[in-house]
Amino acid sequence: MELFTDLVSKINSFVWGPYFLIALLCGTGLYFTIRLKFVQIFKFKDGWNRLFGSFSLHGEAAGKHGMSSFQAVATAVAAQVGTGNLVGASTAIIMGGPGAIFWMWCAAFLGMATNFAEICLAQVYRTKDNSGHTIGGPAFYISRGLGGKMGKILAAFFALAIILALGCMGNMVQANSISDGFAGAFGVPQWLMGVILAIICAVVFIGGVKTIARVAEKVVPLMAILYVFVGLVIMCVNFKEIPGVISIIFEAAFDPSAAWGGAVGASIATAMRYGIARGLFSNEAGMGSTPHAHAAAQVKHPVEQGVLGIMSVFVDTFVVLNITVFVVLSSNVIDPGNIHALGGITLVQEAFSSHLLGHTLGYSFVAICLFFFAFTTIIGWYYFAEINVRYLFGPKAVKILQILVVVFVFMGSLLKIKLVWELSDLFNGLMVIPNLIAVLILSPIVVKLLKDYNDKKDYDVKDYIRYGKQNSL
Repeated sequence: MELFTDLVSKINSFVWGPYFLIALLCGTGLYFTIRLKFVQIFKFKDGWNRLFGSFSLHGEAAGKHGMSSFQAVATAVAAQVGTGNLVGASTAIIMGGPGAIFWMWCAAFLGMATNFAEICLAQVYRTKDNSGHTIGGPAFYISRGLGGKMGKILAAFFALAIILALGCMGNMVQANSISDGFAGAFGVPQWLMGVILAIICAVVFIGGVKTIARVAEKVVPLMAILYVFVGLVIMCVNFKEIPGVISIIFEAAFDPSAAWGGAVGASIATAMRYGIARGLFSNEAGMGSTPHAHAAAQVKHPVEQGVLGIMSVFVDTFVVLNITVFVVLSSNVIDPGNIHALGGITLVQEAFSSHLLGHTLGYSFVAICLFFFAFTTIIGWYYFAEINVRYLFGPKAVKILQILVVVFVFMGSLLKIKLVWELSDLFNGLMVIPNLIAVLILSPIVVKLLKDYNDKKDYDVKDYIRYGKQNSL
């Protein structure tokens, strides 16, 4: 197993290296930031107003015609806010040093523009399945937007990659962190937590998109608010440490040896790799996952949902994930002499316990938050995988997917965390490639959508599909 883990890690070192996915992700984000004239800044207020203007815990059930705009963004955020915000942040700090957080921020800022573009395209190229439900996502804008043999091949590759990346490997990560957190907080055996989690997931999966949307719109806002509130209280207690935390993040981004007396042993490339990889696992910008939820939103214009994509990345990385980062780094729970002494969810639990909540309450609070964050991510990722199973194999294959995901959730509860994370990074990377190829080729549509929206022109989806055929790169 160690040999296999090392092999996957070496592959990831190339895949997530500065000359491949890091360049592709950041380059795409920079491209859209410039072409869309810093849409993540100038449409931030619009996104903020739409997010809180449509806030509701008692929306109508999602149906054939799709979800409400808030249900869609809640489902997307449910998938985004998960293990990556807690365990991913702590892993990035340990493996890449505090400087990894700087690169995580950079990737998230650029990723806001990429996510905006993905969502706009998902709205344009969405369709209805055999039962009349509104569905969409990268497989649809890749196949319909690019067309021809290349479009079909890339769409099939993406669909298969997301089924493996999120439905299988990604959900193993979520389950692994939940079982690890409950073992540390309550002494629950990991196998038992795996069984409980698998049963709960099976019940929700059977309920379908209606259940997923309702769970997401109620659980995500409440748990995020509670986690952020407690984190802010701890930061206020540790307020004298905050300037030093900010300083070390920026300093270590370009000189990783500056962290903890050089104990971190990371290079700038390592900091970038773990910062961007863990950032992607957290906010999913460019990965092509969250557009599946946004495609089902019933809005008058794609840009109206696109600006909510900007907000979902902002909430995920600059709010929830940053709470973890600042609580961990300001609590001084990392031993410079042995930075690997604590890792994963245990590091976060120790940080929340150290200055305010006490050992028992701190460990329990983080375990419960992680359960809800990771659980909603599991059901969100299952939903994304289901759409692609339907795309590739038809509705009859959904039952097989449900069984597989439940099995992987149980297996993930038992495996060693390093292997699980390495596999997840690999398959996440495979998803990015076909998605960003299509998003870049179809970028003229996104540019026109934003311009026409700013000019208050009426939206007709047929016009944009026709425009895409004539003007794609």
